[in-house]
Amino acid sequence: MKLKWEALLAMVALVALGFWLIYQPSSSRYEGNFREGAELIEYRLGGERGWLEVAGSGDGDRTFRFVPRVGEPSAVLTESELVAVLGPSQVEAVTRGESNAVFRLLNITGWGSLAWVVLGFGAQAVFAGRFMVQWLVSERERKSTVPDIFWWMSLVGGSLLFVYFVWRQDPVGVFGQSSGIVIYARNLRLIDKHKRREASQQPTTGA
Repeated sequence: MKLKWEALLAMVALVALGFWLIYQPSSSRYEGNFREGAELIEYRLGGERGWLEVAGSGDGDRTFRFVPRVGEPSAVLTESELVAVLGPSQVEAVTRGESNAVFRLLNITGWGSLAWVVLGFGAQAVFAGRFMVQWLVSERERKSTVPDIFWWMSLVGGSLLFVYFVWRQDPVGVFGQSSGIVIYARNLRLIDKHKRREASQQPTTGA
């Protein structure tokens, strides 16, 4: 069986491009929104991403302003006002300016979220792997073929991705997977009914 390695290389290149685009801070596109001379700290609070603009010295007279990636910058806040809005622990987390490359790449704020990301990657591996299996089976059969395992991998991967997107609070992902799960389950049900119907039609041989 001869595989088309060009397709695999294209997949790898597309994934690499996507990760590169995610990793880039792209703050240069927003330079017009920042105050001159201010320090910029990239932040993530829930699903919100952007920069915390810090102006002034570190002796207590600093002022802060949130500049989100989408929307208008916030009003200028003093340090006490920032603490009143976010609470001391969140202020510490944001102003610390976590530079961990893993957090930045995976869009998380702590190691506790890593387990969810691992679940998401595992689910996506199962979900994407179904096409690899279908491709290999089709190459072997020399015609387009959808094996039963394709639907099982779709159901398992889709269900896990649904859970992951709920954790991410991503309505687009939840919507996309919720409709698919029903379709995958229905196909498996139809396959099972067809196999049982064929089995019941098999002639029985006497002893």
